[in-house]
Parts: sequence; C-alpha cells; structure tokens
Amino acid sequence: MAATLGPLGSWQQWRRCLLARDGSRMLLLLLLLGSGQGPQQVGAGQTFEYLKREHSLSKPYQGVGTGSSSLWNLMGNAMVMTQYIRLTPDMQSKQGALWNRVPCFLRDWELQVHFKIHGQGKKNLHGDGLAIWYTKDRMQPGPVFGNMDKFVGLGVFVDTYPNEEKQQERVFPYISAMVNNGSLSYDHERDGRPTELGGCTAIVRNLHYDTFLVIRYVKRHLTIMMDIDGKHEWRDCIEVPGVRLPRGYYFGTSSITGDLSDNHDVISLKLFELTVERTPEEEKLHRDVFLPSVDNMKLPEMTAPLPPLSGLALFLIVFFSLVIFVFAIVIGIILYNKWQEQSRKRFY
Repeated sequence: MAATLGPLGSWQQWRRCLLARDGSRMLLLLLLLGSGQGPQQVGAGQTFEYLKREHSLSKPYQGVGTGSSSLWNLMGNAMVMTQYIRLTPDMQSKQGALWNRVPCFLRDWELQVHFKIHGQGKKNLHGDGLAIWYTKDRMQPGPVFGNMDKFVGLGVFVDTYPNEEKQQERVFPYISAMVNNGSLSYDHERDGRPTELGGCTAIVRNLHYDTFLVIRYVKRHLTIMMDIDGKHEWRDCIEVPGVRLPRGYYFGTSSITGDLSDNHDVISLKLFELTVERTPEEEKLHRDVFLPSVDNMKLPEMTAPLPPLSGLALFLIVFFSLVIFVFAIVIGIILYNKWQEQSRKRFY
C-alpha cells in the first residue's frame, strides 16, 4: 500500500488513508505535528487526536534533556542540536539514545520517524545504524544498536553494515523488526536474521532529501513502511499479522558506532492514535496482553521469578522444617528401639 504524502513542504496538511482489512473499514486521518492543534473532528461523532505531545518530538525540541522533568531523556553521547537530535556523531565507539518518559497506553497507533544517516565512510565502511523501540524498559544501554539485549517489546532496526560476510541475498542498509519477550538475544554476527519478523533493503545513507519510516500497529497487525526515495510516497517494507504488544511500554530510539561510524540524527518522532472500529468478537479477541508474542512464532517461555519471602514466611518455613526434622528423629529412635527389643527376644 502506498499513501501519497504530497509535497514535502506540506507535511502539516491532512492526509486521508482508507484501509480495508479483515472485512472491517478503518479510517485514518493524520494531522502532523506542525499545526500543534488538539483533537480534531473527523465526522460522525469520531475524533482523531494528534497524539500526543508527551509522546511526540519535533523542533525546537522543548522538553528534551537529562532531568526528571523532561518528557524525553538523552543518554550517552546523544545531544540536542538546532535542527536535529544527534544520537551518535561520525566517530568511533560512540553510543547514544533518546527515550520517552511517559508510557504509551494506546491500543492502535502509528509512529512516524523522520531521520537522517550520513557520514564520511565509503561503501561498507560505515556503521552501525539506528533502532526504534517500543519496550518495557527504557534507558538501558547495551550492544543492540545502543540498547539492552534480551529486551521486552518491539525493535525496528535500520542496519547499515553487514556483519555476515557470506550473505549475498541482502543489500544493506537493511530494515528489520524483532519482537522479544526477554528470552532472545540479537545475533549480531548474522545481522539479527534468526529472530527477525521480516525486512527490506533501504538505501538511506547520505541522501539529499528527507527520509521517513512509519511503524503502524492496528488490530494486532504490524506494518512498517518507508519514504526514502524522495517521491513522497510510503513504500511497503514489513507486514506481520498476529503481533501482540502490551500497553504501557516506552518509545525510544538509539544508535551505536564501533570501528566504523556515521552521524545518526533524529529530526522528529510523531505518534498518532488511530480510530479503529471493532466488532464485539474482535473486542474479546484483542484483549490486553502482558507479554509480547507473535502468532505462529514460538518464543521461548519466560518463567517469572518467585517473589521474595517475607520474614514471617521464612521463620515459619524454618520452624516447621525443624519440627518435622525432630519428629522424624524421634520416630526413628522409637523404631530402632523396638527393632533391638525384638532382636533380643529371638535370642532367649
């Protein structure tokens, strides 16, 4: 599906997208951040809300910082510039991230990411890319594009460097997605292939026009599209049904460089709540979940850790264990004495 965006300078205009899926009609009317308007009437008693200032980010980047009062927190080498937020500079061994402090409780949403990746490195001499996150934990630095391994939630990766030397069917940069319940590790040596939901080639480095990525989550359906050709159209990348994501997770983006590097810049993050009609049967089917999963994809089960014992509970366990132990010793002594007595009677 391709939805025309119109001239790049008119990102503030309405755009209408009618989708038909599973026999139900879904109306998406998107108003991008520039207008800053509140809830908008879209007809027939329905409202579309530009969502929401606490979940979206754009110039002049107010509310971004390291303090507890900021809506967006910086981590590592990330820094706020006039026209963008730079996650990592074009330097070796840098790591940076940007995380929303407010958890998102939407059922159906769309996140539009305006980004730019550029640097001095030539072909296959640049890296490593950036990631967009919707995860349970935030501000956890690690090896997966600057975020923790074994995360819980959704990760979308714009990978600019092929680590797997012998693979030939892929052209990098490459976009892929992964859903994790905390049990899986991202395989760097194979560019995440064992755990990816899907992917596509995305030539996004050193372009002279804007590049965009959209992540849409509607009715357990994950869709990822991109506008990276300067044609102002969304182009399909990944589409996966049966994706179950809990509510109350955090949005973020991160990046990392190693021996190779690039500038990884985020220009805007814009979140929209989508108005979706559900039948009573769909309401039952789409109840809240508590752990990320994907239908028809087996994720290793996570065993919840046992809660710590209270002082009283620990005392009772020790006390009754001692009572049982003493009782067992007494019974053993009684039985031993009876056995000895019967043995003496047999010899007289």
